[in-house]
Amino acid sequence: METRDERLEPVSSFALRSFRLEPQTWREFLSEEEKQLLFASFFTCPDSLHLFICRDAESQLSVSLTFPTNISSKVICVSKTGREAVTKETAKKALIIQEVQGDDALSFMSAITEQVICPLLSNPENSHGWVAGVAEEALRFMERQKNEAQVMKAQVDGRTFLPQPDALHDDRRHDNSIQGERKLLDVKLVHACESTVIEWAELVSEFLQQDSSQPLLDGLKPQPTEEFHFWKNRLKNLQFIQQQLMSSRAQQVASILQTADSVYCCTLTDIYRHVQEGLEEAEDVTQNLRPLQEKLEDVEQLEYQQSREFLRGKEVMRGLAVDPGPVLDDVRLVILTLQTLKEAYSLCRTQLDQDQDQGGLSHRWDFPSHLVFFHLDNFLKRLQGIEEVHCVSLQLYQLDQTALSGVSGRMWSDVVQDVYQDFLCHVAVLSDCGCDATDPDDQSFQLHLDQFQVQVWDLERRLVSVLSRALQDCCASSSAAKLLQMFRFILDRPLIQEQLRPHLSQLLEVVLTELDQTWLLVCSQREKADTFCRFTPRPAAVLCWTQQLQLRAQEALKNYKAVQHLCVDSGEVQVVLQRFQQVVDLLQDFRDTVMSNWSFQLDSDSGFILEQPLIQHNQQGILGVTFSQKLEALQRELRYVSRETDVDLHPYAARLFTCRDDVTQIYLSLSHMVSSYNQVVSGVLQVELPLIQDQLQDLDQSLLALQRNTWSSEGVQQLVEQQRQKVSMFCTTVNEARANMDTMTHIIQGWAELHLLQRSGDSLLEGRATEQSYRRLREEGQELLRLTQENQSLYKAQDSSHAWSRYLDHIDDKVQDGLFQLLLRSLHFLSDNMNPQTCSAALLAVSLQLQDTGTVFEPSVGSGLSDLMKTIISDVYTAASLLPRISVSRHGNYQVSLQQSPDLSALEQEVMHRLLEVREEAERLRSELDRYSYLWQSDRRDVMQEFLTYSRQLGPEELEPEEAPPTLKDFKREIDSLHRLYTEVTHLDDVIVLHGWLQVNLQPFRDSLLSVIQDWSHMYTQHLLDSVSDSLQQVTQRGDDDDEEPSSCSFSPTETILLLEAAGVELPEHLSAQLQC
Repeated sequence: METRDERLEPVSSFALRSFRLEPQTWREFLSEEEKQLLFASFFTCPDSLHLFICRDAESQLSVSLTFPTNISSKVICVSKTGREAVTKETAKKALIIQEVQGDDALSFMSAITEQVICPLLSNPENSHGWVAGVAEEALRFMERQKNEAQVMKAQVDGRTFLPQPDALHDDRRHDNSIQGERKLLDVKLVHACESTVIEWAELVSEFLQQDSSQPLLDGLKPQPTEEFHFWKNRLKNLQFIQQQLMSSRAQQVASILQTADSVYCCTLTDIYRHVQEGLEEAEDVTQNLRPLQEKLEDVEQLEYQQSREFLRGKEVMRGLAVDPGPVLDDVRLVILTLQTLKEAYSLCRTQLDQDQDQGGLSHRWDFPSHLVFFHLDNFLKRLQGIEEVHCVSLQLYQLDQTALSGVSGRMWSDVVQDVYQDFLCHVAVLSDCGCDATDPDDQSFQLHLDQFQVQVWDLERRLVSVLSRALQDCCASSSAAKLLQMFRFILDRPLIQEQLRPHLSQLLEVVLTELDQTWLLVCSQREKADTFCRFTPRPAAVLCWTQQLQLRAQEALKNYKAVQHLCVDSGEVQVVLQRFQQVVDLLQDFRDTVMSNWSFQLDSDSGFILEQPLIQHNQQGILGVTFSQKLEALQRELRYVSRETDVDLHPYAARLFTCRDDVTQIYLSLSHMVSSYNQVVSGVLQVELPLIQDQLQDLDQSLLALQRNTWSSEGVQQLVEQQRQKVSMFCTTVNEARANMDTMTHIIQGWAELHLLQRSGDSLLEGRATEQSYRRLREEGQELLRLTQENQSLYKAQDSSHAWSRYLDHIDDKVQDGLFQLLLRSLHFLSDNMNPQTCSAALLAVSLQLQDTGTVFEPSVGSGLSDLMKTIISDVYTAASLLPRISVSRHGNYQVSLQQSPDLSALEQEVMHRLLEVREEAERLRSELDRYSYLWQSDRRDVMQEFLTYSRQLGPEELEPEEAPPTLKDFKREIDSLHRLYTEVTHLDDVIVLHGWLQVNLQPFRDSLLSVIQDWSHMYTQHLLDSVSDSLQQVTQRGDDDDEEPSSCSFSPTETILLLEAAGVELPEHLSAQLQC
């Protein structure tokens, strides 16, 4: 067939429009040889009545003569109206083309056959020209095609269609006048009905034999929903079959068979009965499954907070190399859940059997349970293997934290780390295997598991070797127990337990040896009276020692019990327990003996202490608590007794133990009181003792009561409290007075940091003492007076008391001495800073100035500096007058007393001598600078007149010199001389320090002298300017001549101007203007 077959035009146009195809796509589809043969067969073959065009799962066009399966998209159904071949002329009339959905294609084909083709063929008018029998054969063929389509449609829908016999439609070919008895006796009709019943029986039997367990038997893994769908579809199909059996045509078949007395009537009856029983069964099962289905749907709709990532195939083992803990927890949860499900299933089945026995039901649940849990058991087995891998990995991951100690600890630790690194490599290989760990059918993963198990066994053997050697190196049960505790995470492994058990006998021997050593130690020490501890009573130390030995024995037993579960022989346990009990009994006997002796000793010491006085004077006359050390020791022993509940106390010890808190309080009060009393008495001053003598005598008299009473006397606590208050009041008063004395001493000592004289910002001495120092002295003087008055109140002293007067003189001496040190330090400051060998910077400053009368110092180095220094010294002495006098027996202030001090007077004289030396040096400096005195002493007009007359300054020996008017060279000589002098004066120092401490400022003098020199220079230059001005004026008056005529001026204007410019003199503007003209 050619591609441009005109018979395909109706089909092509419909397909292009329906599938929205490109013409090129349709042409490529038709160009395939297979498709061409299929279309040719449909057009020419009489048996090919239907053609189906659709898109497959890959959206590719496909064509077939049979209905396509599993198609949900649209299907183009092309049907022929007859069996004759289709030509290009009859193509449009002989073809029926319809677009339907994939599920409705069979229904459409059946409807076309029943409603269009069959009525056309059964009408005699449409076949009157045909050969005899052709129309009947074509009609039977279409009936078969319709039945096949309906059967196929039912199978697609999951239903069973019971086809009708073709002979039932033969009445269409006969007249209505033929009698019904003739139809019933028609052999062909009966045979067709019997064949139909046989086919019905096969279809119904085949459907009823279907079982919901068949997927399990086929090795599939059905879900619970498939069971629900099975019974739901079974019920619908049975209802559909029953509807067909109750239809008019099925009743007609039954009537024909019954009329013909066919043997297949019983078969048809059985079909009715089997369908009815199956329908009842399906309704009963569906009704009972509905609640379970609702529960499962609720479970499926639940939103779980945790997702089970490990159930996603390859993701299960990837967490093995990072953190197997979370995956292990999830796997265990799933295993527990599935096992709980199986247990609930078994419980429910058992309960159902019991209910059936009680109800007398004969039909039992015979469904084999292994079919239900076959795949679940395989899945559980695989999960248990995964659980084992993660559990082992979680245990071996802890090897990274192990570190063995001892001589060979480093070596064994390295071996363990090698094992750990090998384990990491094995885990990495297993986690990257790429297999689906949760698929029980994946045998490749099982091979990886088996290989990993062999590798783990090898690692365990290596670890057992390390543990065995390490246990042999343990010399104490504690170290062996620590070692086993360190590796406790792998001790439950069967291989490790089996191979490690023989090495545990050594631990048993070590435990027994430690118990024997404890026994021998108790036996060797119980007869000795040596002191067990220097700072603990011997009985208490012995009891503590025995308790430690008991703890040691208990520790050895504890170490053995830590590995007891690894031992098989129960007799070993009994030996250890028996030996431990012997040690404990021996220790208890020793403790009982020590506590009995201790009780008697405590009673004797307590009786002695209770009869002693509370306080007494020792040989040095110092007051103290009687037998204080022995009392403290006894109290300490009683405190230890309070911790030992097994010590029995005798009367005296029991009495002291009962009131031990009161005794302790009394002892502390007495100790504090005695300490305060001794502190006051031992630290009393000679000037202070007369002030407190009477109070001391009264206090000593009242303390005699404490020396007469003993610890067993009545009312001791009240007596001690009364005396403590008296002593406390006395000591508080004296301590407050002494604190005030210390404060006054601290104030006086603080004057050592006070500076009456200090330098200013430019490092020079300020003119007067600082007001801040004066203010501080005034304030502290008032504070001293206030503290003195407060002490008078504390001591309750009278103003007229001789003792108080001596006390004030003592304070007055301290104050005067502090002021003396202050003044001495200030005068030393002046003396040191005026000494050329010790001074570091200038102390005072003066300036040299040039006045009309000559050079003078400001201030004057004579009377000025002397007055300034006397003022400074006077200010220093004035500081001593700022404080009020403390003593009432001494007259005058502190300044008067200190001015009579020889040391201060000597320093004052030394300062004045330094001032005299610097005065002489200053005068020498002024004399040196007097070499410039002619500049300010000479009369410039006389000097200028003399220069204009003689061209120089005359000496004193020249009486009648010859007149010689000056030339420009003479002027230049004088101007250059003044310029050199100006430069010389400019380089004079700004400041000169005399004797290292007097700073002389020469800048005022230098500035004045430079001004004088400039005046001299201006005198000469001004004369030249006047000369130039006169010359230019004369030239202007004579007129504008090109030739220069000689003027009456003796100097050439041009040379004069050049000389002035060389001297740095600028011409006035009027002269510049005249020169330009």
